[in-house]
Amino acid sequence: MNTRTLIRTTINIYAILGVLAVIAVVVGFARDFAAFDQTKGGYEPPYKEYTGTPINWDAGDRSSNGFVQRGRIINTLLNCTTGMISFQIYGNIIDFRQVSERAIAVHKPREACERSGFNPEF
Repeated sequence: MNTRTLIRTTINIYAILGVLAVIAVVVGFARDFAAFDQTKGGYEPPYKEYTGTPINWDAGDRSSNGFVQRGRIINTLLNCTTGMISFQIYGNIIDFRQVSERAIAVHKPREACERSGFNPEF
């Protein structure tokens, strides 16, 4: 095998590894977003007509501010004091939005925060 063939083969191997890495990250993001809210429907008050499974707060981790739902790429954070939902991606925290009235009715984050010793003000 000559040097040119070896270089070309090495480049092709690294290109394949790069493509596989990108695919793995995209699949990880997609699975994390799919796991964020596994309920559908119930978008109008009184938010009762939903299907799916509400968030199991006891299954997540607790932080000094609230709850952390660990993902493959993205961690979802709930601040029990402010009601802010944030995403943590590679150590960077990005605020997303306040907990909605639907989320309060369906997922019951206030009750979970109170059970964990927080004083929710949302």
